[in-house]
Amino acid sequence: MIDHPSPNHDDRGGAAVSILMIHYTGMQSAEAALARLSDPAAKVSCHYLIDEDGTAYRLVAEERRAWHAGAGSWRGQENVNARSIGIELVNPGHEWGYRPFPAAQMATLTALARDIVQRRGIAAFDVIGHSDSAPSRKTDPGELFDWAGLAAAGAGFWTPEAAFPDRAALQPGDRGEAVRRLQADLAAFGYGLAVDGLFGAETAAVVAAFQRHWRPARVDRIADGATQARLAQLLGHYRGLAVPARNL
Repeated sequence: MIDHPSPNHDDRGGAAVSILMIHYTGMQSAEAALARLSDPAAKVSCHYLIDEDGTAYRLVAEERRAWHAGAGSWRGQENVNARSIGIELVNPGHEWGYRPFPAAQMATLTALARDIVQRRGIAAFDVIGHSDSAPSRKTDPGELFDWAGLAAAGAGFWTPEAAFPDRAALQPGDRGEAVRRLQADLAAFGYGLAVDGLFGAETAAVVAAFQRHWRPARVDRIADGATQARLAQLLGHYRGLAVPARNL
């Protein structure tokens, strides 16, 4: 671990750490990312950054609030920066040539993430991507990220998709009780979303975020039968786990 201190942090304000958030840098090199995350004028940072060769940098102490999450929410709470530890993975992202995360990078992330969740008592469903917290603004770490592998190593949750009865697809412009149920289930799972029965831009963004994390084979903002079945399956697991009260 290489220390590369960033000045961009402040006090957590008494909030307990309950989220581990994974990002990609969306920049063309580790050097560019480190420079931005350490620039006082940029007002952004993270706790850790991991280069594609597996080299890890510590920018902000875990006890401090790094400025990595921005506006967003998870499980009905909006102070995500105060409640989270943020790890940035060097990757050009969707804007600059999104690509798979190398094995060396994932190996370092796996060891670090496992250590953090064990030390901090972070619940499995609170290991999330930036797009889970801010679906209308962010797409990282994206559909190429190996959530299943990270969960198998002890950080996060994953289960193979199970067969469910097919359901009619819901898509932008739809409205009614079926849309309302979809929105209610996504909100119950943790996504910030108004339950109004209208499949508008906000719902489409949340569906895409859910797909990127949990059903990455197709990210199209359409809640087809497979997407709805996956959500129902995961909600069953989520509701069956003992969830710390502070996260509800």
